[in-house]
Amino acid sequence: MLSDVLASTRDLGRLAEIAGILIRHGLGDAVRRLGLADALAAAGHTLHWPHAADLARLPPPVQLRRALEELGPTFVKFGQILAGRADLLPPETLHELEQLQTRVPALPLVELLPQLCEDLGGEPGTVFAHFDPQPLAAGSIAQVHRARLPDGTEVVVKIRRPGIEPVIEADLRLLERLAGLAEQRLPALAPYRPQALVREFGRSLRRELDLAQEGRHAERMAANLAPLGFVRIPRVHWPLTGPRLQVQEHIQGLSAQDVGALGAAGLDRRLLARRGAQAVLKMIVEDGFFHADPHPGNVIYLPGNQVAFIDFGMVGRLSARRRGELLDLLLGLVQREPERVAEVLMDWTGDASGARPAALEAEIEDFVDEHHGTPLAQLDLGRMLGQITQILRHHQLALPADLALLIKAFITLEGLGRALDPDFNMASAALPQLRRQLRAGYQPAALARQGWQGLLGLGRQLRRLPADLGRLLRRARHGRLAVAVEVPHLQTLGRQLDRAASRLSLALVTAALIIGSSIAMTVQGGPTLWGLPAFGLLGFLGAVMGGMWLLHAIARDGRRAETDTEPHGRPPDRFQD
Repeated sequence: MLSDVLASTRDLGRLAEIAGILIRHGLGDAVRRLGLADALAAAGHTLHWPHAADLARLPPPVQLRRALEELGPTFVKFGQILAGRADLLPPETLHELEQLQTRVPALPLVELLPQLCEDLGGEPGTVFAHFDPQPLAAGSIAQVHRARLPDGTEVVVKIRRPGIEPVIEADLRLLERLAGLAEQRLPALAPYRPQALVREFGRSLRRELDLAQEGRHAERMAANLAPLGFVRIPRVHWPLTGPRLQVQEHIQGLSAQDVGALGAAGLDRRLLARRGAQAVLKMIVEDGFFHADPHPGNVIYLPGNQVAFIDFGMVGRLSARRRGELLDLLLGLVQREPERVAEVLMDWTGDASGARPAALEAEIEDFVDEHHGTPLAQLDLGRMLGQITQILRHHQLALPADLALLIKAFITLEGLGRALDPDFNMASAALPQLRRQLRAGYQPAALARQGWQGLLGLGRQLRRLPADLGRLLRRARHGRLAVAVEVPHLQTLGRQLDRAASRLSLALVTAALIIGSSIAMTVQGGPTLWGLPAFGLLGFLGAVMGGMWLLHAIARDGRRAETDTEPHGRPPDRFQD
């Protein structure tokens, strides 16, 4: 695995930079345990290990956040994704990662102009009636400028930063390799599946790089929410939009960050809270396609108590099966049915064998039963979802990536609702829609459709059965039918036994040298060194060297065991910064 990190020389410089930043921010132990320092030294890179006093006094979560900020856009985005994983990280780390800022200094227009002219097919002055050279906003991936089309339509022009794609691709390659090293060298992180987490992050970030894909997300969301009648999604101007450039309608209104101005504008805060909840619940439980980052900066309130959503770079998707499971979970929480909640969570977090930890099931049932007598109007659904993720983290279980993203969006939504209306209750707002969606699944047409799909699937399996049986018999006839039995950690156990046998052999040889040398020292005659029998002296020297090697090997393995476990041999119950 370590050789894979060094397989591509084009990434060596960036890898050394990453290791240096981690060390400078007090995370040198992680660099050492991953083996990066030794690997870079072997490749001819020299790492300095400074540990400034001011950094050493900072809490580990702060050190991690500062390191991610210095590492650049890819790692900042990764930190923001981790900020929504309450099932992986402790609250103090989540709180710190939530402070990661994607707003970076804007690039001067002169640096954007060559790429912008190429994408527009001409100078901005010839395409737009007006183009503001001063950016409206700037982020780590793109920056936004206001403009006006020749027909007078006000638009925003989102321009991807030039040259950012190869930098992000290099960082993603390194992140994938580092995740593999983490699973191999840090067993305590294995239950959290770092490689799967990084792969999911890579897919999300690559989609975010494609600004045309973001435009397609917006159009799909607009079509899904059109029946509500009170949701606005900015219209995309496709003739001017591509992978590196997006031109969309400019929606003017009050940002959700400016809640205090809503009353002066004549807007109904309680109605806005209910409508926002209704829109996002429709995205999640009905459409299975939702805005995965509904923070206040991406929500705008308009006259007539309309709600607008912008920035669809990060979206979540839920399959029909997953939506059904989510529906059962939310209804179980709202209606206080512990068995229903435990059943869904066990299905989500059980291992490949279907094992369900009894302690986890009992803890979930106790948690839901604890809220059994709480009136619906007092039920804090967002806090309950947060508590469930903490329970899972305590048991070293991780939610699937799509569900972790959804829970983060759900909790953010409830925060927006309570900012508008302190009496807002997500459970009360969700229950009618959840029941309606559940009833829709049991309509005769829906049941008939499900039954027909099941019959079609069974027919496909039966149609393939003769061919599968024929293939199996041919393999058996030619002696190519094999049964593989895999025993986890057997290879590791074999290496340990081989190492123990080698040490035992060396110990026996060392003991033989000591005995033989003692006999040789008593024999008169023969060559001498410093007045002592030469063969006896050489034998003693060999025995000393063998003994020192044995002591060093034992001490090294003891230190390695200490770094792989917490005190008392127990693996850490969460990611340690």
